[in-house]
Amino acid sequence: MNRTILLVGLNHRTAGVDIRERFSLGSNGDGAIRALPCSGAVSESLILSTCNRVELLATGNGDTQGQMLDNWARLCNAKPEDLHPYIYVHKDLEAVRHLFSVASSLDSMVLGEPQILGQIKTAYRNAIQSHTTGVILNRLLHKAFSVAKRVRTETAIASSAVSISYAAVELAKRIFGDMKGHKTLLVGAGEMAELAAMHLLQAGIDEIVVTNRTLARGQELARQFRGRAVPFEQMGAELTRADIIITSTGSRDPVLRASDLRPVLKARKNRPMFFIDIAVPRDIDPDVNELDNVYLYDIDDLKEVVEENLATRKEEAVKAGKIVNEEVLSFGRWLSSLDVQPTIIDLIQRGERLGQEELAKTLKRLGPVSDETRDALLALVGSLVRKLNHDPIMFLKQDGMAQEGSDPRINAVRRIFNLDKGCMYSENS
Repeated sequence: MNRTILLVGLNHRTAGVDIRERFSLGSNGDGAIRALPCSGAVSESLILSTCNRVELLATGNGDTQGQMLDNWARLCNAKPEDLHPYIYVHKDLEAVRHLFSVASSLDSMVLGEPQILGQIKTAYRNAIQSHTTGVILNRLLHKAFSVAKRVRTETAIASSAVSISYAAVELAKRIFGDMKGHKTLLVGAGEMAELAAMHLLQAGIDEIVVTNRTLARGQELARQFRGRAVPFEQMGAELTRADIIITSTGSRDPVLRASDLRPVLKARKNRPMFFIDIAVPRDIDPDVNELDNVYLYDIDDLKEVVEENLATRKEEAVKAGKIVNEEVLSFGRWLSSLDVQPTIIDLIQRGERLGQEELAKTLKRLGPVSDETRDALLALVGSLVRKLNHDPIMFLKQDGMAQEGSDPRINAVRRIFNLDKGCMYSENS
């Protein structure tokens, strides 16, 4: 079994939004790229691609990292060396620790935000459907989910509603002050838009209008937040009335450009417009910044707002980090047991075989015995074999067995008990 775990990725700390757009694996023409092909050095794989990170998780041996980077670059029509300035690489238990931290939202732009866990579950579901997970990643992902649940249960890291959408609304409040008397247009009706609508209502916004390519989904969101929905084709008319526009579509290309907004500004008599683009790839072309009375912020601009909301969560993050460390050690013990298990099985089978051989010899010497005596002797032999195996098995299972340190113990047990050559005993042994 290939036990090496490798995680290669880039995120909001290592790459700007333009780089994350370029190497996003969220969609690629036909639709979502679900997983890397499992061949050559890659045995199992999973892709996580969100607004703020792209991460490839795999198990394998040999040049796993090289194959992962080659596949990633090829999917993005790039070369592996184009990725090198922006990526980080984690191996084995460090990869496990990173995944647990990501799932627990300790590595998010907004500490404690809940969306990332759902995104990891979707990535895992895609990998399962693509048949690219196996023993290691299945166990690892389920463990990541339980770690995230434990962090949310045992700490207050997610006690308040903080998310990218929340940060977007906070930024709007900073620009406009009192939100009453202002209208908002949500372009896109996904989860990010839903969260933004919730925070806007709490902030006291007068009206929420939703436009979405699928009108039914837009209507559903609008009803939920006492707003109204309009067809995507009518977005231009709504722009003339909206002061705050928050975009979060899944489009690969910009849905708004400077050329679209010039007639809108003329109709508004140049009243200011505030755009928050929380989509990756971006929904609004950066050329919009060239227009007067238009203020455009993308997801990277929200970092400053996000930082101001982290203070109360940082103490809880310390507690969460301790939980993650505990769970990493636990997973490491399970991972080591994959090497230990064959030796334990061999040890048990050896004991059972010897016990049965010696029982057969004893019964032959005794001659005919009752069923009760035979059962008693069988129980005695079984109990003795289990007790004799107990200490060497506990020796193999000892805590703290590092992956690199497991072989000496395994080799010692196999040599002491002659597990590789077989046990040849004469009748006089």
